[in-house]
Amino acid sequence: MKTAIAFLTLLLSSSYLFAESSTSQESEEVEATLIAMWDAIEKGDLDRYASYVHPDFTTFGENDVYLASGKDLEVRGIADYLKRATNVHTEMHQPRVKVVGQVAWITYYWTDSGEIAGKRFSSRGKSTRIFVREDGNWLCIHGHYTAVP
Repeated sequence: MKTAIAFLTLLLSSSYLFAESSTSQESEEVEATLIAMWDAIEKGDLDRYASYVHPDFTTFGENDVYLASGKDLEVRGIADYLKRATNVHTEMHQPRVKVVGQVAWITYYWTDSGEIAGKRFSSRGKSTRIFVREDGNWLCIHGHYTAVP
């Protein structure tokens, strides 16, 4: 009986959690946070970029063998990228945001462009980012990226 009550309590609390729907404002906040992250990269502002990244950040893409972990690793990677890339600009297409409690995820397509070693580049892909809300701010805790031809 105790097991059945515990299961029912868990089921009801989970149902409440997932029944909670995201508001338009929350969705806009998540999308705006991601755009602000890209803006920080475009302006070469590593401190501002880092302010949007959760300490437990993880990431991987289609060619990564291992999951990359940690905010410091992410910020160092962006710093290295900015030593090579200039005039970077990223655009988001068809974003979809879902917020459940203090967790949100956004799926979207992206296009970007810039220059590396004086040569123009452009790429496009699809991505999922996961955010958590801490102290009223949305922090990116995970990113998954896949380039598309």
